Amino acid sequence: TGRDLLHHPSHPLAILKELIFKEFPTFAHYDNISPVVSTYQNFDSLGFSKDHPGRSVTDTYYINEDTLLRTHTSAHQLQLLAAGKKNDSELLALAKNSSASPRNERFLVAADVYRRDEIDASHYPVFHQMEGVCTFSRAEIQKQLCNRDIATDTERSTGESGSVAKLLDTTVIGDTNPVQPDHSEEESAFVAAHMKQMMNNMVVQILTKAVAAQKSSGDVNATSSQTEFPVRWIDAFFPFTSPSWEMEVLFQGEWLEICGCGVMKQDILNDAGMTDRIGWAFGFGLERLAMLLFGIPDIRLFWSSDPRFTGQFAPGQINTFKPFSRHPACTKDSGEFYENDLMDMVREIAGDLVEGVKMIDSFTHPKTGKASRCYRINYCSMDRNVTNEEINTIQEQ
Repeated sequence: TGRDLLHHPSHPLAILKELIFKEFPTFAHYDNISPVVSTYQNFDSLGFSKDHPGRSVTDTYYINEDTLLRTHTSAHQLQLLAAGKKNDSELLALAKNSSASPRNERFLVAADVYRRDEIDASHYPVFHQMEGVCTFSRAEIQKQLCNRDIATDTERSTGESGSVAKLLDTTVIGDTNPVQPDHSEEESAFVAAHMKQMMNNMVVQILTKAVAAQKSSGDVNATSSQTEFPVRWIDAFFPFTSPSWEMEVLFQGEWLEICGCGVMKQDILNDAGMTDRIGWAFGFGLERLAMLLFGIPDIRLFWSSDPRFTGQFAPGQINTFKPFSRHPACTKDSGEFYENDLMDMVREIAGDLVEGVKMIDSFTHPKTGKASRCYRINYCSMDRNVTNEEINTIQEQ
């Protein structure tokens, strides 16, 4: 993107990235892999069907028929696993801490990802994700199956100041969320328990810091005394994991989705040459979590160079964002576009002057079946007033 937000130490996304890296010291850490990937890496290697909607040109930024800007960090799972197996020194050298997992048997990837998406306070065509992968040899699993510590530890993971994650796990592995044929139930249960323990630990550590930041900011509305973080695991479906879950945590009275995760499809490991290993993987958006932790209300702020925003943050610290004055909005209506095409055009012409785009009316002709839609574009700058004359000029384009 040219902005390289993950490498500005005082940026909220970089702060969050480093806090997560810190929670996984035995994982290789990657944050500088090129966003240009093949359709095989982004879709086929992960088991996406040929008719999956994510492959559509209305959802994905294609460079050519076989090349695109990655839509998720999962695009690098097979690439990094295979690099470890083949000892690809050029790719392995990209890890910030290559000695932690020199064969890429466990790693984290933080990166920018690209999707053609709607325009509102929580969506942007460029955002950032964190991917985690951890694998075990089958022999290692067999040695530990008699040790019940992992299964027990997932119930309560302790963080700073005695904060704990309380596991509310009522999931049942069955026909709708099955163990893969290549795995035994015991192997799958071991891998899933290890994953949940690691995720619980991460959530407790980060949310404890967020609570401390809210308390120090004097925010009387914040639940600054929260010391327990109930975690629940919801059955889910992803093409590249089974069984699969979405992790949610109760924070300030609301259940918040943290990530999608699960036991990796064995085909991915087999294709990487790791036929004797089993693993788990997770992935989540950094912006969503950072908006929660830092109290940032609009995703556009992450791209702001306004010192009133950038000056509020420091490396390694979570503190609550203090809003500067909101400038008045200006609304205009437009119609007759395919939704994602309209979103792209608005982004290209108006940039971050647009706060949101929302469909306010639609009509389908009863005889021809043709649809007509009307969208409302809400213009609102984060750092200055906009005028009707200025917006009219933009609207005419």
